Amino acid sequence: MVETVSGGDDAYLWLEDLEDEGAARWVRDRNAETVGALTFGDSFAALRAELRDVLDSADRIPYPTLRGEYLYNLWKDAAHPRGLWRRTTLDSYRTDAPDWQVLLDLDALAEREGENWVWQGVEVLKPGYERCLISLSRGGSDASVVREFDLRDGVFVAGGFTLPEAKSGVGWIDADHIYVSTDFGPGSLTNSGYPRIVKRWRRGTPLSAAVTVFEGAAEDVAVGAEHDPTPGFERDYVYRMLDFYRSERYVRTAAGELIRLDVPDDAKIDMHREWLLIRLRSPWTVGAVTYPAGAVLVTGLDAYLAGDRDLTVLFEPDERTSLSYHVWTRNHLLLATLADVRSRLEVFTPGDAGWSRAPLAGATEYDHADIVDTDSDVGDAYLLSVTGFTRPTTLRYGQIGGEVEDLKREPEFFDAAGLTVRQHFATSADGTLVPYFVVGPQDPAAGPTLLTAYGGFEISLTPSYDAAIGRGWLARGGTYVVANIRGGGEYGPRWHRAALRENRPRAYADLAAVATDLVERGITTPQRLGVRGGSNGGLLTGVMLTRYPELFGAVVSEVPLLDMRRFHLLLAGASWMAEYGDPDTEADWAYLSRFSPYHNVRAGRPYPPVLFVTSTRDDRVHPGHARKMVALLREHGYDVSYYENVEGGHGAAADNEQLAFKRALILEFFWQRLK
Repeated sequence: MVETVSGGDDAYLWLEDLEDEGAARWVRDRNAETVGALTFGDSFAALRAELRDVLDSADRIPYPTLRGEYLYNLWKDAAHPRGLWRRTTLDSYRTDAPDWQVLLDLDALAEREGENWVWQGVEVLKPGYERCLISLSRGGSDASVVREFDLRDGVFVAGGFTLPEAKSGVGWIDADHIYVSTDFGPGSLTNSGYPRIVKRWRRGTPLSAAVTVFEGAAEDVAVGAEHDPTPGFERDYVYRMLDFYRSERYVRTAAGELIRLDVPDDAKIDMHREWLLIRLRSPWTVGAVTYPAGAVLVTGLDAYLAGDRDLTVLFEPDERTSLSYHVWTRNHLLLATLADVRSRLEVFTPGDAGWSRAPLAGATEYDHADIVDTDSDVGDAYLLSVTGFTRPTTLRYGQIGGEVEDLKREPEFFDAAGLTVRQHFATSADGTLVPYFVVGPQDPAAGPTLLTAYGGFEISLTPSYDAAIGRGWLARGGTYVVANIRGGGEYGPRWHRAALRENRPRAYADLAAVATDLVERGITTPQRLGVRGGSNGGLLTGVMLTRYPELFGAVVSEVPLLDMRRFHLLLAGASWMAEYGDPDTEADWAYLSRFSPYHNVRAGRPYPPVLFVTSTRDDRVHPGHARKMVALLREHGYDVSYYENVEGGHGAAADNEQLAFKRALILEFFWQRLK
């Protein structure tokens, strides 16, 4: 048995071994139990069919990226589960049946090569857009192989740039050179499992001949390098991630000299043409002026490198408003802000009299709006997604200063008649008001309710149209709740810092307050309230299980962190110590031990039924977290279910079939337990 709090001997450590046959057999047995209990009835079959219909629907919006004269898209459906990477022109995309040029059929490639390829991303060579570097993973893991692809002929380049499976970073310098950070052999990775060394690699030479341009320390998270090919503003820079939030950034001259950017190491920076953008995470004093955390500053890059500190403030947060993200077009800056988790998009334009600002056209009518893409090398066009919990997404295309047109509309995948969207505020244990959205019937009569949250890494949860939740939950009479707890980014850096490290329990108290508020408002009852979260949200729901079990009727924890004694020793876990703390430090373990779910399982507690979902191929959060937690809960006789997909990576699903199965399994679990 695992000792509580002290972290003593771990009786289930063997379940962390992904090569152990006993552990694999244990997984197969648990999967069989869960699949047998949840998939035998007509309700599961109907759920899975409806979700698969949504995921494979030909009427979905084929979300594109803008690259030169083409719009690129990765499309998955029943006939192409791994996907077609394809492109078309804007004029063709405007039509009901665009003329897509298929560049790569991943299913055909996988069959031909005997590999289970999953698309991971692409880096296109600018400005000609004739070559690219494609990343493909086996089964959906973060580690991938990299292969050069010819966009003119639609083939992989014989003798081109290729990298074996690793957590690599690649970027074009020119047609014959790339920056590469990868696993170069012993000592080349950080403790987090990411590259510690970045090199300049010349075409036609072996990787072993690549020239080192920068090295970090084993204690860093990762290093990398980038080249900006913008005509007239060509530059190179390298970075060293000291931890998840702090970095050192350098401009790299043609002679190889590194000029460090004198900015706070926890600030986010961006260089675009002549501009340097600085987004602050903490207050910064420059001369006689102190700029607040969450502020956005801009200045001329060359002048700044020369010592000038003339900074222009483009945005300052207040108690209810924060910056969400920024995007450049060629001549403008777009800032996305949140006011009580309601989106606002503005255009900032430099001029002789300074920076002017105006609302972004086409972004005001819906619950939420997001910039999908721009092509800042080419012009001032933007793709805009406008959406809502019950309003299908519309994809719009606009030119700053010009008209906005609707390109594609998502169909209504579920009947939203009679559903309302409301925002409430719960009062947390320390008096903080915590916003949350409720989607469902106007009078739910204390019905089944599904609550979700994240609360970490400065990530915000915003309104969006989720057809799977719509069909599988809302259309069946359920209520859906999204909580914006501390630890996220909904109110900027202060909201995140409020639940950092030793203050993490504030996030848990926030979610408990939302759960309590839902009951007090008559929206649901504890017996009919389910909670779901993944990754850091899986840790969150693990804490709800062990610390607040009386508030919930069922819990789902996906790809979770649960063993906070060993998280930093497993896969990418060391990179998250800035968020959680270092369990090898006595002071940090003192607070981590108080909420680590694995170390707080107790006998005889009123734990609700719980389902853990993960993937053998998750090389970000180790499946051992979930395996060990399940084993310990089973030891105490609790109602615990477990499903581990053999592939899928951190998303626990590699294609639409697996995704539909996973989502149906989770929803069926809730429907069975929250009756």
